[in-house]
Amino acid sequence: MHHDLTVLDDPESLSEVAARYVAGHARAAVAGGDTFHLAVSGGSSPWQMFRVLTTLDMPWERCVIWQVDERVAPDGDPDRNLAHLREALGDEVERVRLHPMPVEDPDLGVAAARYGAALPRRFHLVHLGIGPDGHTASLVPGDPVLDVRDRPVAVTSSSYQGRRRMTLTYPGIERARQLLWLVAGEDKRAPLERLLAADPSIPAGRVEAGASLVMADRAAAPAGR
Repeated sequence: MHHDLTVLDDPESLSEVAARYVAGHARAAVAGGDTFHLAVSGGSSPWQMFRVLTTLDMPWERCVIWQVDERVAPDGDPDRNLAHLREALGDEVERVRLHPMPVEDPDLGVAAARYGAALPRRFHLVHLGIGPDGHTASLVPGDPVLDVRDRPVAVTSSSYQGRRRMTLTYPGIERARQLLWLVAGEDKRAPLERLLAADPSIPAGRVEAGASLVMADRAAAPAGR
């Protein structure tokens, strides 16, 4: 698919511009009578964006936040994306409807199916990142989760960086009206080039959705972009 690209000077500018972009989408959805549905990935990129978002005009009571992926770990574990998301939201966590992935359930397959059944038919916005190995969400190279097409949420078969993961599958991500990729750091330059080329040899390159915007800092941006 085609990805629009916006390049910012540094990670701080990236967070500021991304936060304003999310807030704008949220206000537009609410003005149109909708509840704003946002899905958020893990990684390092979204947390500063959320801290900025808490300073903006954001209709939190009409926002529902879902997780794109989560590590299988106990509640409160620092490996959990949820812990970082709650911290970044600060006091606003009490106003927003937050749907954590049920990774503490003993039967992860049943839990993934339950989460998938609760998802909205369409997300207004899905945030994604990209790893140096080209993974996005927890769609990691070599795992059978890459081939799941019959359900929107699944669990990785193997451990990745020490944890199994629950993740939106490709069909789950395809529910996005708009993707927002946040990409920062020189180690992301090569995979970002492959993403922009829709290279199917990396997991990120196979993602499809209604529209896609990549925001990258100068260090991650391909030469000449």
